[in-house]
Amino acid sequence: MAKRPALDEEIEKLTRLAAAKGAHVARIPAGEIVVAEWVRFKCRFGCKGYGKHLSCPPYTPTPSETRRMVAEYDTGILIRFDGIPGHPDLKPEEIPVDFHPFFRDLILWSHTTTHLLEKTAFYDGFYKAFGFGAYPCIFCEHEHCVAEEMEGIVDESVRRLCRHKDLVRPSMEAVGMDVFATAGKVGWDLSTIPCKDLEYGKIVHGDIHTVGLVLLE
Repeated sequence: MAKRPALDEEIEKLTRLAAAKGAHVARIPAGEIVVAEWVRFKCRFGCKGYGKHLSCPPYTPTPSETRRMVAEYDTGILIRFDGIPGHPDLKPEEIPVDFHPFFRDLILWSHTTTHLLEKTAFYDGFYKAFGFGAYPCIFCEHEHCVAEEMEGIVDESVRRLCRHKDLVRPSMEAVGMDVFATAGKVGWDLSTIPCKDLEYGKIVHGDIHTVGLVLLE
């Protein structure tokens, strides 16, 4: 079995891979990743995606589970994606009521890049590598997630029907990570985006920053 590279070398490699995908990387000690109970409340009350995607609550680990999992790692890399692909001059009037598909390219940019970095680290010998994307999953291009298609109470067993089990990862916020506070630990000053007439989803500009994470050991 080939000897795995040093962690610093691996992070340099992942940083180059991320840059090739148009993303930025910052190293963060795992102990500085902020996990809070209130984050899941924001998902549960106020998010249109709640219960509709297997990458989102209630199908994702709880904050307490996340804390225990993160404690098993020493290091993480935050991945930042700037802007919205295909919409450099976004206007709120362009955003439909069902805005999840409208941002498909942005969501896939985040999820596929994060997955690439996780997979690269895994095959380089960092077998504990695990990634977290951003936003609800959108790999099912022409269908709804199986969680949304099913009626009534949906339990964890529905995950066996996921069409993209190899690709789907939870978002940072879905597992209780405070993305704003965590990004601040590496000097990334994130802020909320104003929405026209305070209407949910009608953001007034496309100058947004999306953040993912890969944990390494």
